[in-house]
Amino acid sequence: MSLDVLSMEGEALNACLEEMGEKRFRGKQIISWLHGALAEDYDQMTNLSKALRARLSKEAPLMLPVKERVFSSQIDETQKYLFRLSDGQLVESVLMKHSYGYSACISSQAGCAMGCRFCASGIGGFVRDLTAGEMLGQVYAMQRDLFQRKERVSHIVVMGTGEPLLNLDNLLAFIRILSDEKGQRLSRRNMTVSTCGIVPGIERLSQEGLPITLALSLHAATQEKRKEIMPIAKKYPLEAVLAACQTYFERTGRRVTYEYAMMAGFNDSEKDARRLAALLGRGAHVNLIPLNAVKEHALSAPSAFVLERFAAILRREGVNATIRRSLGADIEGACGQLRRKYADDTYGTVRT
Repeated sequence: MSLDVLSMEGEALNACLEEMGEKRFRGKQIISWLHGALAEDYDQMTNLSKALRARLSKEAPLMLPVKERVFSSQIDETQKYLFRLSDGQLVESVLMKHSYGYSACISSQAGCAMGCRFCASGIGGFVRDLTAGEMLGQVYAMQRDLFQRKERVSHIVVMGTGEPLLNLDNLLAFIRILSDEKGQRLSRRNMTVSTCGIVPGIERLSQEGLPITLALSLHAATQEKRKEIMPIAKKYPLEAVLAACQTYFERTGRRVTYEYAMMAGFNDSEKDARRLAALLGRGAHVNLIPLNAVKEHALSAPSAFVLERFAAILRREGVNATIRRSLGADIEGACGQLRRKYADDTYGTVRT
């Protein structure tokens, strides 16, 4: 079995090289090349001997995600990436331009086991976790493209396909490597991790001392409604999820953002807005998301008027409410849509 060097943190890589009979400091050099210079091949690492480069190529091949397709929006400069992993699995990432810079939204799993009724990511089920290197590879591919424009990724959102807190060890390694001074040095305060409400994962993340933003996919103001659209709510009730989020805030000092996908006729009434405000309380931050319709699910976004009315009620109740811009609508920007469409068109079904 080959070594996954891209996923290794400093000490682990140093120890591995020592076992190979190499000097430990070679690990620091390799990390600088992989995560700082974003090298794609060992032959680029000119301060390593040719013999070591050849050995690493054989024993620790770099299994970077390969860009299968890149789609560019004609509306808002959003770019949707479809990556092929070493085992043939497809994952999606999105590069978005904002007033404050570029954010990269990446996937943490191939497929998703959560089965939320409004989301395309779970159609076809869960395949496997991504390694830290496969998550980093998505960011690095987008970063290389931006370097050509003298730009760079400044914010990371782990909100693509998959449930990050069910892949927590790899997620934590990803965060540590991405923010390391020998790598991209991306601020942890500019990183957001989304969860549908995995209580043990939230509790463990709160103990890690990482100043990242936690985003809870809430989508309903009552346990009963949440269970209708999110199967995970049956395992982790709303009360327990919100208590874990409060613990996260108390331990990290970082307020939780509540994601609320607006679904016409389901969770978009004035009564829903008042219930949501009462549930979260004054000072909470809610991000209202017009639902990206998925053909397999009979749900759609409400009108702009309903969205604005909902946001206004929350604000009157002291809740900070923002309406997320719909980015990449012309390139199927919603999580899971592109992967599934491309696989269906190319192979007749999603390969698992």
